[in-house]
Amino acid sequence: MTAPVPAASFDAFYRAQHNRFYHFFRRKVGRDAAPDLVQEVFTRMLRGGAFERLENPQAYLWRIARNVLIERARTWHRKRCVLYPLDEARDAAVPPEQEWRIEAIELRRVYRRTLLAMPRRTRRIFLMHRLKGLSYREISVELGVGEKGVEYHMMRALARCRRALG
Repeated sequence: MTAPVPAASFDAFYRAQHNRFYHFFRRKVGRDAAPDLVQEVFTRMLRGGAFERLENPQAYLWRIARNVLIERARTWHRKRCVLYPLDEARDAAVPPEQEWRIEAIELRRVYRRTLLAMPRRTRRIFLMHRLKGLSYREISVELGVGEKGVEYHMMRALARCRRALG
């Protein structure tokens, strides 16, 4: 078991080397991944327990940094990962308009089939109310049917539409 590393000496070493390694990783992997890789390098060095025994801890840190890059490249190659930076102007989220159009066409098709399958009088009352915007009273006067009859036909039409869409 290794002796604990004095926090003050490692802290000073970390502060002295952090920016150098951050810029190194930023050039190699980009601004987003650099802080994580710097943290990984220093964590590995501290975990290895070799900091106090090394004559040249900076060279050891560079070796760890290169190994981290090699491991990262191998992992990505093995997983066949390809990362592209997000371009806010080009890659902005777009509503799925094409999908909405397809769904609207399908909905109209179902609606039309349902209408054509309705009895003639039910279909006529439904269309008078929904398309022409006539009230139940106006429909009953025009067709000579009681308001309760108009209400009955509307309930039947709506139930058929609900079943067709459900």
